[in-house]
Amino acid sequence: MSFGVDNSSLIWAGLLALLPLIRSPFQNVAYPWNALLPQDRLSVWLGRSVRCAGMIAILALVFGIAGLHMKETSVERIGKGARIVLLLDRSRSMDDSFAGRTPSGAEAAKSAVAERVLSDFIAERKHDLFGVAAFSTSPLFVLPLTENREAVLAAVRASKQPGLAQTNVSKGLAMALSYFGADGRELSGANIITLVSDGAAVVDPQTEAYLRRWFKQHRIHLYWIFLRTAGSPGLFETPQNPDDDNAEARPERYLHMFFNGLGVPYQAYEAESPDAVTRAMAEIDRVENQTLRYFERMPRKDMQSPCYALATLALGFLFFAKWMEVRTCSNV
Repeated sequence: MSFGVDNSSLIWAGLLALLPLIRSPFQNVAYPWNALLPQDRLSVWLGRSVRCAGMIAILALVFGIAGLHMKETSVERIGKGARIVLLLDRSRSMDDSFAGRTPSGAEAAKSAVAERVLSDFIAERKHDLFGVAAFSTSPLFVLPLTENREAVLAAVRASKQPGLAQTNVSKGLAMALSYFGADGRELSGANIITLVSDGAAVVDPQTEAYLRRWFKQHRIHLYWIFLRTAGSPGLFETPQNPDDDNAEARPERYLHMFFNGLGVPYQAYEAESPDAVTRAMAEIDRVENQTLRYFERMPRKDMQSPCYALATLALGFLFFAKWMEVRTCSNV
């Protein structure tokens, strides 16, 4: 814990706190011989208390005017959980249902299903740090890693808004990877990217090399919740026609193969219904629960109000003591 002031030049005014030691605020009474007075310890302590109250009042006012505050700092936290970046597909196809058509009746859009299941997942993971990123034609930075549940839920709810364009998953993955190790600090615990998408695209060789290096460097666990539309090719099916077995014709299958070759923990889930999405997230919740060590940034805290409150109490004591003072006639 460290303190600072906005105007350090005013600190010299704190020397005024020595004034109560030099002069008493009470009336001086002359006696012919002090030895005639009985020993009164209560009066001695009251006199000292008044002087201390005067010093406190002056110092509190000086520090309040100077802008005393607690500086911003980082506090180490240790708990059970993980750092989880939710990477959400915002392409137009996410606005369709699992049947591949505009939602109607009991059907729900894939984006709405993902929002509901992810919200439940976030609410159950009490000690995780969550970040949110999205992608369509370009990546979208939504929310950095934080323990603020309300902010994370709001970011996930925004994923239900109408989709933007196409699916450029490689740029989205690069954005999600940038959430880890951005400050150069060694990360402990589980670092997870959860990709929620209903499609994929071809990853160019240069981007592949970048993704391999970052996944290994930060030991990131990757989960892919593939929201499979009815009738579309799956991740695990080998095409019967060899001519169709290429990245252009089956981008999802080849992205899955690329993920398998990253050399990091990876699991793909094909979800063809809302219940399948729920089961996939429940499995991730069961597996990923390690010791997490992180630093929470504590913002600056102004201390001017406590200073003024302390000065008010001290001045109130001084006024009361002065009001209770017994005055004597000077001509006696």
